[in-house]
Amino acid sequence: MIPLDIFADPVCPWCYLAKAQLDRALEARPDHPFLISWHPFQLNPTLPPEGMDRGAWLHARFGADADRIDLPVLEAARTAGVEINLPIIATVPNTLNAHRLLHWAGIESAQTPVMAGLLRAYWREGLDIGASEVLIKIGADAGLSSDVLRRLLATDADIDIVRSREAHARDRGITAVPTFILDNVHVITGAQPAKLWMRVIDDLAAA
Repeated sequence: MIPLDIFADPVCPWCYLAKAQLDRALEARPDHPFLISWHPFQLNPTLPPEGMDRGAWLHARFGADADRIDLPVLEAARTAGVEINLPIIATVPNTLNAHRLLHWAGIESAQTPVMAGLLRAYWREGLDIGASEVLIKIGADAGLSSDVLRRLLATDADIDIVRSREAHARDRGITAVPTFILDNVHVITGAQPAKLWMRVIDDLAAA
């Protein structure tokens, strides 16, 4: 197996689109050699724990461009045939707890279904993935114990580990997501089309 390390934040729309394209490639190449791991990278680490109203956040961050900032994402989603439901997204959550959930999912070999659940909940269902009960449901749907998750989320368990892993990523030079590191050597950034991933898989098979 060849490691494919993915640095992503579930509130990043390009991460959502990137995973959709990667999924299509993996479905087309079921014998792919990738051993996928998801790594924490918070786009908005300074948000309050309860998050922030999305409209207010957009205007605070982008000013006069706030009303147009989503247009490239919507166009990319339309072109790729990926469902995205921006009008029902009310909150930009702090994703520290979502990354803790992904960390725990990694222990149970359930990271990819948990990330899929986080992305679907936020970008298609408009749920607040900073809320503990939403995270518990996503984890339980991926096979994790809801009771254990409830206890863990009520504490500061593994916050230092998640923050340390993100700091390590930034020390490695990662400044944006999604970022993919293939076999600890090759870096691929952005929401690449499925055809690129299929070509990578085919090249690896040929080699």
